[in-house]
Amino acid sequence: MNWILKQKKKEHVLFTLPLPEPPELLNRLREKFPDIDFEYIQFGTLETFRNPPTIPRETIAGKTVLVTAGALPATAADCPDLELIHFISAGINHIQKHPIYTNSDIPLATVSGIHGPPIAEWVLMTTLLRNREYERLYEAQKEHRWIEYPEQRPRDMVGQRIGILGYGSIGRQVANVSRAMGMEVLAYTATPKSTPESRKDHGFVVPGTGDADGTIPSQWFSGTDKADLHNFLSQDLDILLISVPLTPQTHHLISKAEFEVLAKRRTFVSNVARGPVIDQPALVDALKKGNIRGAAVDVTDPEPLPADDPLWDAPNVVITPHVSALSAQTLERIFQVIEANLERKEKGERLINIVNRKRGY
Repeated sequence: MNWILKQKKKEHVLFTLPLPEPPELLNRLREKFPDIDFEYIQFGTLETFRNPPTIPRETIAGKTVLVTAGALPATAADCPDLELIHFISAGINHIQKHPIYTNSDIPLATVSGIHGPPIAEWVLMTTLLRNREYERLYEAQKEHRWIEYPEQRPRDMVGQRIGILGYGSIGRQVANVSRAMGMEVLAYTATPKSTPESRKDHGFVVPGTGDADGTIPSQWFSGTDKADLHNFLSQDLDILLISVPLTPQTHHLISKAEFEVLAKRRTFVSNVARGPVIDQPALVDALKKGNIRGAAVDVTDPEPLPADDPLWDAPNVVITPHVSALSAQTLERIFQVIEANLERKEKGERLINIVNRKRGY
């Protein structure tokens, strides 16, 4: 479906976000769109993000665009004038069971594309932590000890091969920085990208980042079955980046059989997707057996990770509490995406970052 929304009546945009109103960013929208009414309500808290309150019918009445972290009306019947719901997250798996998602055709948009720079920095940082054995050096520093490097020197990144499982905006920026480090990039997508046009990124791109034309990967792989996935994983990958959305098809996408394929090269595994994309007990087992060189995970299953979870004590793993996307520029970029879509909506043009409900992203 070609998501082109033509303006038929006066726009009323409602923000229901779990943070204080950002007056400078909101005023910029008001100045650019003087014919649009903007209303901002601090709704819920960051603590209720995953289980937000319901937006009352009287609050959403007459609104044509809703900007939200996850708070929604109870049903589509409560918001008959709503023409677009714009989430401030890149993923929408947290609302996929909501009636608005399952029982309506109200277009849903995300801010996919804004998190590429900080997450790529996290991927590079945590990979280098393990590659350069920084934990060992830091422990020695705290103990005021000057130590010698081991006889087996660490490999630098030049010539290493990174496989990116899910070549969206995050994967593309990781590809960008990986190429700058001298690495070879292989990409994997669910659907084939056999033409130059199909490899382009048509979503939001932070200027100067990513791989908008899809020219960085030396090889492209695709498919939705195990044979296709295992073929990709068997390409002598030094690093595997997991950056796919969480859907029923990607739940436990990387499990025991996949770690056995990766054992050939002892691939380093980095997960910035969602925790359930990896079978976590299988990850712990692979780390303990040394089948993979190490892992870095910013997401776990469940979250928060319980204090007694075996993953904490697994060898050669870096764990962070879902913080890789944090950036001082996040809110600014969120508003850039919203501004771009309001402008496109006003002109009757195709919106960016529209969710495909069948795919789940």
